[in-house]
Amino acid sequence: MASGPRFSQPPVSPPTPPSITLPGFACANSGGDYDRFVLQFDSPVPAYTATRQTSPTFKMSPSNQPITLSGTYGVLVTVHVAAEASTYSGPTDISHGEFRVIKEARLTQDFEGTVSWALGLDHGACMRTFTLTAPSRLIVDFSAT
Repeated sequence: MASGPRFSQPPVSPPTPPSITLPGFACANSGGDYDRFVLQFDSPVPAYTATRQTSPTFKMSPSNQPITLSGTYGVLVTVHVAAEASTYSGPTDISHGEFRVIKEARLTQDFEGTVSWALGLDHGACMRTFTLTAPSRLIVDFSAT
């Protein structure tokens, strides 16, 4: 019997391209044994980090105002050398009740070339990150098993 990919704990930082814009976002349940958070780019995926934390409380930037998302744990996904305001027109606070792990995703920073999305999680699930091409995407999966 084949086994699925192993989950690993970031942060992971791939090479940084000279400039990037972030035109699209999707947060979709894969229908498998994980919940998936996706950021889509119009050129190669820039440097990024996905940082775990033991609460769903984050700081908005640049105001430094604290916000608390749904859930009991959190992950902050930060993309460097990105500008989202002029290209992304979707919602900036997303909740999907059918997800087992991701309870809320909120844009917390789009300032001076850094874009951050805070994720409120139901529990401290295993996490993996990877990138895909055609189109360029940053994938953050959370094990739901």
